[in-house]
Amino acid sequence: MKVVVAPQAFKGTASAADAAEAMRLGVVRAMPDACVTVVPIADGGGGTVDALVTATGGRWVTSPAADPLGRPIEARWGVLGDGETAVIETAAASGLALLAHSERDPTVTTTRGTGDLIRAALESGYRRILVGLGDSATNDAGVGMAQALGFRVLDERGRDLPPGGASLARLASIDCEGAHPALASASVIALCDVTNPLCGPEGAAAVFGPQKGADPAQVALLDSALRRFAQVVKERMSLDVLDMPGAGAAGGLGAGLVAFCGAALRPGFEVVSAAVRLADSLAGADLVLTGEGRLDAQTRAGKGVCGVAALAREHGSPCVAAIVGLDAEGRAALGIDEVYELAPSQDEAGDTLQRIESAAARAVASFVGGIRIGS
Repeated sequence: MKVVVAPQAFKGTASAADAAEAMRLGVVRAMPDACVTVVPIADGGGGTVDALVTATGGRWVTSPAADPLGRPIEARWGVLGDGETAVIETAAASGLALLAHSERDPTVTTTRGTGDLIRAALESGYRRILVGLGDSATNDAGVGMAQALGFRVLDERGRDLPPGGASLARLASIDCEGAHPALASASVIALCDVTNPLCGPEGAAAVFGPQKGADPAQVALLDSALRRFAQVVKERMSLDVLDMPGAGAAGGLGAGLVAFCGAALRPGFEVVSAAVRLADSLAGADLVLTGEGRLDAQTRAGKGVCGVAALAREHGSPCVAAIVGLDAEGRAALGIDEVYELAPSQDEAGDTLQRIESAAARAVASFVGGIRIGS
C-alpha cells in the first residue's frame, strides 16, 4: 500500500515537516508494511520558504528587517537550490505571529520588513525573487515595502505618509525616482494563498482585517484607504489593481508587489507543488493524507489542502485530511473524501503532533479495514 503524506503547516503548532513526520508515524503504526512518501507542502503562507529550500537543496539567509511595528528584528529568507532564486515569506518580517494579541492593529502595521528582505535579496545579486504572501499582520497595500525599496508615497502636501493602512486614505502621489535600481532587471513572483480582490466585501480589509485586529469601523476605514490606493496607482502608474484576483493577499501586498515591483501573481500552491514534485509522488498512491489547522471558506481560495485534494483526484487516489472537522458538504466542495479530526476541539489540551499522528493512524486503519472513504 502506497501512502503519500502531504500536509501543510498547522499554524502556531506544527511546521509542515513536523506534521508530515507525525502522519508518517501514524501510518507506520497502523500499517507497518506501508510504503510512505513524505512531501510537506505550502501555499504561499507560513512554511513556504522552508518547503522550497528543503525540496530544492537550497540554503537559509538571515538579514536585519523591521517587524510589523517597525522594531528591528533578524528575519530569515532562502535561496533555492538553483543558486539563482531568492524566496521570501511575508510572515518572516511582517507576520501576525510577530505581534502580541494586544499589538494587532492593521491601521498602523507596516510591510516595511518585507521590503527590507526584498532589498537584501536584490543587493545580494538575486534577480528572481519569490514572495509568499500569507499570514501577514498588515493592511497597507505594500506601501511599507515600497518605502523600504526607495519609493515615496506622499500626501497632497508632498509629505511622506506614516506607516500603516489608515494613512493610505491621504495618499495623493507616488514618487518612483528613488526606487531601487535593481528592480528594473528583477523578476518578482508573488505566491498567493488566496484570490481575494483588493477591496469590497471579499477584499483584504473585510475578510482579513478582523483577524489582524481591526474593528468594524477600522475595516471600513481600511477598505476606503485601499480603494484610494488603487485609484492613485491607476492615475499615476496606469495600472488597475482594484479587482485583480490575489491583489488583496497579505492586506493588499499582492497589489503593491504588482504596482511597485512589476510582480506576477501566482497561486502559491502551484509553484510549491511543482518544486517539490508532488504530482510525481502521487502516481500510484492508494491513499493521500493531507491536513492543516482548519478548513474553512478560505481553503477554497488557493490553500494547499485544496490543491493536494485536486491533484489526488486527478490521480484517482482517495484524499483524507487530518484537521478540525468539516461537514460533508464542505468535504465534497474541496474534493476531500474524509476528515479525521485531531480532537473534538483543536483547543483541547494535548500534544498537536500526537493528535496528528493519531488521526493519520485512524485514517489508514479505516481505509485498510474496508470502510468506504466518504461513505
